[in-house]
Amino acid sequence: MKKYLFISTITLVLFSTVLTSCSDEFVDPKPEYSIDSENYFNSKEEYDNALIAAYDLLQSSYVNVLLGEIASDNTLCGGESPTDVIGFQQIDDMIHTPVNSNLRDIWNWMFAGVQRANYILEFQNKTDFPGKTQIIAEARFLRAYYQFELVKWFGGIPMKGDARFKIGDEKTVPRSSVEEVYASIEADLIFASANLSPNAAQQGRVTKAAAQALLGKAYLYQNKFTQAAASLDAVITSGKYKLVTDYNAMFEAEGENGTESVFEVQYTDVEGAGFGCLQCSEGNVAVGFNGIRNYSGPLFSSGYSFNIPTQESFDAFKTGDKRKDVAILDINAWALANASYDNGNGITFGKGNEDTGFFNRKYLPRKRSSDAAGDLNLTNPNNYRAIRYADVLLMAAEAYNRGGIDDGKARTYLNEVRRRAYGDNNHDILTSGAALTDNILDERRLELFGEGHRFFDLVRTGKAAGTIPGFKANKNELFPLPIEEIQFANGNWAQNPGY
Repeated sequence: MKKYLFISTITLVLFSTVLTSCSDEFVDPKPEYSIDSENYFNSKEEYDNALIAAYDLLQSSYVNVLLGEIASDNTLCGGESPTDVIGFQQIDDMIHTPVNSNLRDIWNWMFAGVQRANYILEFQNKTDFPGKTQIIAEARFLRAYYQFELVKWFGGIPMKGDARFKIGDEKTVPRSSVEEVYASIEADLIFASANLSPNAAQQGRVTKAAAQALLGKAYLYQNKFTQAAASLDAVITSGKYKLVTDYNAMFEAEGENGTESVFEVQYTDVEGAGFGCLQCSEGNVAVGFNGIRNYSGPLFSSGYSFNIPTQESFDAFKTGDKRKDVAILDINAWALANASYDNGNGITFGKGNEDTGFFNRKYLPRKRSSDAAGDLNLTNPNNYRAIRYADVLLMAAEAYNRGGIDDGKARTYLNEVRRRAYGDNNHDILTSGAALTDNILDERRLELFGEGHRFFDLVRTGKAAGTIPGFKANKNELFPLPIEEIQFANGNWAQNPGY
């Protein structure tokens, strides 16, 4: 986490089981305690340290964000060649199988987060102290966050209540249904909403509004529109958040944790990592993956040229939309505008696989004044804006509209976002019903471009087939469970349909 958040030397180690993380999850060869310990949680400090460890897995969700774009119609995989990170390439082409190390990472790392949260909740009644309810509420939010990621990607998952998974459980604990997973998520977030403080004790920790927003999102994904509208409206009417005037500034370092940020995943560059253990990085690995290949020039630094926006995505932004040049960098136009750079030599850059000339500008690596440890492309300090107020407004608009509750309110929330995008009210939407639904979903694509939401928005609204190239209905709505999990479960868990 950011160095000003949760200063601690503690490392929570997950043993290598089929339901936690792989052996390279071991970060510290001499941990102060491990997840098999029954003799922990004897003081507030120990609960705090375990909570730090539960937060830490948020950093590994960078791959969820990256693939949420690559799997959609927004971007192409890119990279150096058609075989560069083959798992990404397969997901981009919708030819992925249960043998995919990148999907396995999502499964392993998100389950590691669940396991760490469950470690706290299993011992939540062991020791009493002032403020413990806040810690339990944060742990329950984090479990819900990780489970929400898992159910989005894989559908029903095994659950064990507040207990940790142990070796052998994979053969006896069944996959819960999607409905059961969402019921668990709802219960955790209802508790968190009722017990979290409106104001974070430290920057980056979750708040009441973060829980309400994630709860509203979980309801929306289930088409529970009345509940979604109520939960999201609670965030809006709290008065704590507002759209920032400068859309561009929000994605620069100075804009982190601003008035539009309901929840951010905190990153820093103080620790290095390598390709053998990407989840060990304290930096946002996705940023380096997004970077311009062999770039030399102002503002940005180079990267690996993955997650390449398509021409169709670029063209989706209408004339006058200020978000276009913030969301997508046109490298050729940028080179022309900076022809005088380096005494007239201009900027230089390379071309990678599936080059379109476009890059995901929001999360391009920026130049830094000091070197970070390890590979600079794996230690970018750019925070991920996981839940923005604009997202809350658009989700609320969708709930009010698709639920047949109040199209007028839906338009109000939608147009608030559009007025920031265009700088006027001449582009307000006046439609109702199904047309308004389409307007809202189109706006989500533009407002949230490059932020990892597009694939799941298309799937949950039934628009993925025919929009995402190669997408097969009744199959690609979910991703396959990793083959290792199916093998270890020895027939206890069925594979998702079509795989």
